[in-house]
Amino acid sequence: MLRLKVKDIARERGLSMGKLSRLADVDYTTIKRMFDDANYSPTIETLWKIKRVLQVSLDELVEEVPN
Repeated sequence: MLRLKVKDIARERGLSMGKLSRLADVDYTTIKRMFDDANYSPTIETLWKIKRVLQVSLDELVEEVPN
């Protein structure tokens, strides 16, 4: 199972949900879902936009956790 690390990385970089939403051009409700549910499954396009803003690889954006 994969876990999103968007919330952790965004906080490390001092980005709020609103700012990340604007910079990545991703709907605020999608960002909120990712912050609230680390198991949320966004589209690859959304992940690509977010990783670009956070300046991380897709591998750094998710982590594998045991079921």
